[in-house]
Amino acid sequence: MSNPTAKFFDALGRRGHEPLLEEAVGSIRFDLEQDHEVDHWLLVIRRGDLHVSREESAADCVLRGSRAAFDRIVTGRSHIYAAWVRNELRAEGDVRLARFLQRVMPGPPGAHHPREFARRESGPA
Repeated sequence: MSNPTAKFFDALGRRGHEPLLEEAVGSIRFDLEQDHEVDHWLLVIRRGDLHVSREESAADCVLRGSRAAFDRIVTGRSHIYAAWVRNELRAEGDVRLARFLQRVMPGPPGAHHPREFARRESGPA
């Protein structure tokens, strides 16, 4: 797996359960275009239980855009909301599900979790 998007979905599928998505129920299909072809990814969320596949089936929410833009998002070099504002990513259907997705997106390269940062800065307890 050499592309960031595939790595992201592979890792997401291996999680099995994501506590940050326990309030979400539904499916999101990602239609990502590259070189005049469209890659499809389907994320099904059932109260935090995750299932990822390459299906092109109906979904509650559909996100469309270029794979390059999504690669930037999943590597933390771009923010999903900024991509929507720039119209690099379009959402159709139940956009509330797309908002839940932000919870599992990586931060910028080199970013640290606030609690880890605070522990390091405060020194040994």
